Amino acid sequence: MREIAVVDYGMGNLRSVAKALEHVAPDGVVTVTGDPDVVRRAERVVFPGQGAMRDCMREMDARGLRAAVIDAARDKPFLGLCIGLQMLFERGEEGDTPGLGILPGAVPRIRVPPGLKVPHMGWNEVMQAGPHPLWAGIQDRGRFYFVHSYFPAPTERSLVAATCMYGAPFTCAVARDNIFAVQFHPEKSQSAGLQLLSNFVRWRP
Repeated sequence: MREIAVVDYGMGNLRSVAKALEHVAPDGVVTVTGDPDVVRRAERVVFPGQGAMRDCMREMDARGLRAAVIDAARDKPFLGLCIGLQMLFERGEEGDTPGLGILPGAVPRIRVPPGLKVPHMGWNEVMQAGPHPLWAGIQDRGRFYFVHSYFPAPTERSLVAATCMYGAPFTCAVARDNIFAVQFHPEKSQSAGLQLLSNFVRWRP
């Protein structure tokens, strides 16, 4: 039986993430939890988030979750969503906030030409950088739902799993070993998002 922990540090719409996972993993146990021990025991971990990176880091530390998240990112199938992607990097431009430092790079603010708005909100094409088990069954340039004002800027090109165009191209998915993380919201992205989550619950990195 697959045990999937959705990390709860008080930031984000965790119920929609959990419901989407339950839909694609009916034989699994999906637990929304702020308990570090439950995160450590889970077979795989989903790390979501919404809001400001500084607030998310503060709340995660207040609940004693930092070490459990870092441990999970070392050796479990690990999926970061939205701010859960951004927090994996070394530093966020918003409030000059230190991240977890699991992946090398920063999280700058989106800068767009006149006529485009920030935050970047709505559906957009995701251009896959190459094959990956989590892209299985998802067409290249498939559309996913975004809501964000900042984006990951990895210093290692090999981390980039997908890009998106909004004024200029930006990284919207990263992958390394057992880690896959996306800037968009798969739980709000209809069939393509459900396919990605289904791929994750079956992924054996």
